[in-house]
Amino acid sequence: MNKYPAAGKKTKSIKTNAILNSVRTVLNLLFPLITFTYVSRILSVGELGKYNFSSSIISYFLLLAALGIDKYAVREGAKYRDDRKKISQFSSEIFTINISSTLISYGCLFLYLIFSQKAQNYATCIIIFSIQIIFTTVGTEWLYVIYEEYKYITVRSIIFKIISIMLLFTFVKRPGDYLNYTAVTVFATVGSNVLNFIHARKLCNIHLKIHFEWMKRLVPILIIFASNVAIQIYVTSDITMLGYLKNDYTVGIYGVSTKIYNAILPVLAAALTVTIPRFSLYAGMKMKKEYDSLMLKVANSLFVIIFPSVIGLIMLSKNIVLIIGGSKYEASQTSLIILSIAIFFSIFSTLFNQCVLIPYRREKYSLFSSVFSACENIGLNFFMIPLLAERGAAITTVLAEFTMASMNFYNIRDIIGDIFINKITIRNILTILVGCTSIIVICVMSSAFISNIIIQTLVAIAGSFFVYTGSLFLLKNPIVNMMLDQIKNRLKKD
Repeated sequence: MNKYPAAGKKTKSIKTNAILNSVRTVLNLLFPLITFTYVSRILSVGELGKYNFSSSIISYFLLLAALGIDKYAVREGAKYRDDRKKISQFSSEIFTINISSTLISYGCLFLYLIFSQKAQNYATCIIIFSIQIIFTTVGTEWLYVIYEEYKYITVRSIIFKIISIMLLFTFVKRPGDYLNYTAVTVFATVGSNVLNFIHARKLCNIHLKIHFEWMKRLVPILIIFASNVAIQIYVTSDITMLGYLKNDYTVGIYGVSTKIYNAILPVLAAALTVTIPRFSLYAGMKMKKEYDSLMLKVANSLFVIIFPSVIGLIMLSKNIVLIIGGSKYEASQTSLIILSIAIFFSIFSTLFNQCVLIPYRREKYSLFSSVFSACENIGLNFFMIPLLAERGAAITTVLAEFTMASMNFYNIRDIIGDIFINKITIRNILTILVGCTSIIVICVMSSAFISNIIIQTLVAIAGSFFVYTGSLFLLKNPIVNMMLDQIKNRLKKD
């Protein structure tokens, strides 16, 4: 038996991987904010509208090429990673399916560009974005997740994003350079995937393989794909429909608020990533007591983080838009305020889905709620976008996220319902709400007494953090008390 030595003999540290994953998440937050802050002052609103519309279109073809391969490959491939022969066979089958779906995706894209008159106006930008499709497939990112190669992924990501920023400052200098911006974005996203494919030889031997049980792999992949499609539709349909029902300017305005929203959301949800395997373990081993204890801590910790983040984002929405996009994007403030509310529902929907529904094998409920929310979002967009433009698109996103979270919770109420209706959770929420009022006061005061917008924002953030945490401490918030007890116990052990 030929084993991959690092996988078989040395188990990756969960703490180290969590730190590396956090670094990568923060990097993925900073990169789009840094680049967008620069290009929003170089390119026109209409040009960024073309960029955002083209990106939303290609996301559907990326989804078609990816199918549900990444989640399936990680779930099934982990059991083969200590056997080079078996992981090579498995990876070759997955890679062959991925290549096939990629060719189908390019074929569909070709037909779309031919028959869609709207798309022909954006053909060059869409074609540049389409490079992501083949490079994502060749990158076999799922293989590195199977082997928990977070160090390689993180270092590689940092290097290529630094190079991309240098390219951005070199090739995006004047209005009209939005195609150059598109190319730099593609390079930052998938440029390193060529190295992935070469480096993959150290892990296993990947090649095209025609003769294997296709249906054995395809059926579960397509089930995951169906859920991914529904989620992708209600995540990206806003911008796509704005492009069709309104104009490039409206897409550009909405693009700023969604850029900020999509950058902040994964950072706030990052804590969930490292808890998902533990929830799956407890559910699979029927360790209900341990599962409930962990869910109580995670859910209440999310309340502590999300409530002040949403309030702070609403209060500082104008400042953030002006700092990142400039005065010509000031109209984005309203849609950003609306989208801020969606953060709460989105994160808890993810908690209910990834940490309850899937571990307890209730994926069909997740699929149903995803499809229903997607249909709701699209249907409402036809009414709200013509009426309220980008504000209407933001409202439909909030409603779709609320529906998804509500339906997911309804389908797991028998598992974790008691956790959300107990003394600890109620006391936690009450103290948080009191603490959030201090955030509002600090933001209003900083706005009244400080004229410089950057200093005003920094003071508001720092002041809100200290006053909010101080309030929770004085009010003896149960989560803060739990953290303090853990710190005391560690100090005693040392």
